[in-house]
Amino acid sequence: MLDDLPDIPSRLCRDYLALADRHAPGLVEGLYLQGSIALGDYRPRLSDVDFVAVTSRSPDPSVLRTIHAELRPSGAKPHFDGLYVTWDDLRKDPAQAPDGPSVREWRLTESGRAERHLVTWHVLAQSGVAVRGPAAAQLGIHTDWDALARTTRENLATYWTRWVQRSARRISWPGVAALSDHQTAWGVLGIARLRQTLAVGEVTSKSAAGEYALEAFHERWHRIVREALRIRQGGPALYRNPFRRRADLLAFMTMVLEM
Repeated sequence: MLDDLPDIPSRLCRDYLALADRHAPGLVEGLYLQGSIALGDYRPRLSDVDFVAVTSRSPDPSVLRTIHAELRPSGAKPHFDGLYVTWDDLRKDPAQAPDGPSVREWRLTESGRAERHLVTWHVLAQSGVAVRGPAAAQLGIHTDWDALARTTRENLATYWTRWVQRSARRISWPGVAALSDHQTAWGVLGIARLRQTLAVGEVTSKSAAGEYALEAFHERWHRIVREALRIRQGGPALYRNPFRRRADLLAFMTMVLEM
């Protein structure tokens, strides 16, 4: 499977397993990739490598810290972000699974809830990439579409509603988060992704969400959607005025939230 991955994720996984086996023999029994790689939307220099490591025992935090410190490339990117679970954890509702270690941007959290939610479990069950261990489809991963749909609607009503409200109040330049390339793509594709997930009944990628938005929403919104896709995929900018782009971004997101 490593040979089928893009070069950088393949090298990170190979190096990670070598370090894990050296510092903690027998600890990592399974290694799976989720996120953009699993969803077919990995973008070099943009995407991180999202992992789920399945362990035979409770990991020693000091050992995990050593593994990830030695794995970190000189440029720090892409991040090798993920969490540590047991086989039993994956077979139960993640809300009932215990806290555990996770890594984000090379920083280890010894115990917490990071990424222990239904989206991670569903992506693994749908299309998780097995680097070590049985195919994800053989793991009996817990999924619950009704609960995921409820959580998705709550996310729209809480996180994304607050995101738009905060961004609408911040209009000074420079430093307006909603004016940056990153936040433009995050807002447009993030909110469209949740609408597509509810519409099609599975977790989708950011790029797929952009294509969905072009089909599902009026052409009035196509420019800002294409701009978000352009930021993710490359190409010439579609806006010369950042404040015009900001206005279209917030208007599009407000429209989606009011659906």
